[in-house]
Amino acid sequence: MFIDYYHNTTYKIMKTVEMIMKKSDKTFHGKKVSFLVYMRSNYALYLLFLPAFIYFIIFNYLPIFGIVMAFQQFKPLLGFFSSPFVGLKHFIRIFEDPYMSRVFVNTVLLGIYSLLWGFPLPILLALLFNEVKHLKFKKITQTISYMPYFLSIVIVIGIIKDLLSLNDGVINALIAALGFKKINFFVESGWFRTLYIGSGLWQGIGWSSIIYLAAISGVNPELYESAVLDGAKRSQQAFYITIPSIMPTVVILFIFSISGIVGSDVQKILLLYSPVIYATSDVIGTYVYRQGIIGTSQSYSAAVGLLISVISFFILVATNYWARHVSEASLW
Repeated sequence: MFIDYYHNTTYKIMKTVEMIMKKSDKTFHGKKVSFLVYMRSNYALYLLFLPAFIYFIIFNYLPIFGIVMAFQQFKPLLGFFSSPFVGLKHFIRIFEDPYMSRVFVNTVLLGIYSLLWGFPLPILLALLFNEVKHLKFKKITQTISYMPYFLSIVIVIGIIKDLLSLNDGVINALIAALGFKKINFFVESGWFRTLYIGSGLWQGIGWSSIIYLAAISGVNPELYESAVLDGAKRSQQAFYITIPSIMPTVVILFIFSISGIVGSDVQKILLLYSPVIYATSDVIGTYVYRQGIIGTSQSYSAAVGLLISVISFFILVATNYWARHVSEASLW
């Protein structure tokens, strides 16, 4: 019942948005009108957009002003306008910091491993869903794959810790039953990346496959019909029709994914790590947290954050340049 309600509700929302868009097209197609007239006639669309717009303004754009802290010896009592400027002092400190090489390497490795596992698997899952012909079974499996995404990260980490507990965890009980020595997963640094990436896949793979499923649904059915007449197998149809058809979507999402290679889910890492496993778990985000929040070095933390943002920007530009030259899809 829940599954049918979920899909019916989603379908109704999509049809409502589609109807509004069609009405907008009929009203303004081929006519030049002022922006205010256009907004007045399409106010419903702007109302839907307004909460997201306010969210990004408050939490993404207004904090940009804090970049000035990276060039100051910031003191909360003096504020942004009275704290003394120190130029590039904090940026020089970054390259002299003995811990920065470790946290940078950990961040990049975690980003690369997450990309290698987390990017292709949703595509594969979407292709598998596309091959399922039993409609009810398809709805059930899709819903099950989406559900972990809506769990709080605190709950996810709690489940992991319960399953992997050294004393009464199911996994360690199974290991002991097989005659092997129990593993303390949370104090052995070699297991951290596996736990981080594995939990991320379990929680996000279903949700990430939605975009690819939407792209697949837009593939012309006549292409499949022609392939069937030519004797193509299901695997050949997927390889020669489905994948090339969704490649523009894959390229765009790849650009977004690779630009975050120097970013990590700091909240999850803070819940998973401990000083014992800093060798592999300490990343730029957690280091900035300890320096800026716990150590009250706000200016140094701002400098590190600004440097990482600049690196991410250049990675994004380089990846977009590469995508534009090897395919027809790019952000700009």
